[in-house]
Amino acid sequence: MAAHNELGNKGEQIAVNFLRKNGYQILEQNWHFKQKEIDIIAIQGDTLIVAEVKTRSTENWEHPSEAINNSKIKFLVDATEAFIEERDIDKEIRFDIISVIPENGEWKIEHIEEAFYPPMN
Repeated sequence: MAAHNELGNKGEQIAVNFLRKNGYQILEQNWHFKQKEIDIIAIQGDTLIVAEVKTRSTENWEHPSEAINNSKIKFLVDATEAFIEERDIDKEIRFDIISVIPENGEWKIEHIEEAFYPPMN
C-alpha cells in the first residue's frame, strides 16, 4: 500500500476514535456509493453526520479542509441522499470536515462542524 494511503487510513481511524470519544455513534466507515466513498457516517443526538476526513503529513502546502471542492460536495450530497433512502433515516443532516495532521509526535485534529451546506438546485 502506498504511504499516502496508509496515512489516509490512519487519519480516518484517528477521526473515528475522536468522534466516538466525543459521543458520536459511528454507523459506517468508508461507505461506498458508485465508485467513491463517504469516509464516516455517524449520529449525534438527532443529527446524521457525514464527515469527510482529510489527512496530510504537513499543513505547509494546503490545509486539509481546502481539499473539498464543489464536485466533492456534490458527490457527498448525492451519496448521503442514497444512504438516507437505503436506511430510511429521518434526521437533520450535517456535513463536517475532520482534518488530521501529525505534529510533534501527536495528531492535531480539527473538527469543522457544518463545514458546508448542500447547494440549492
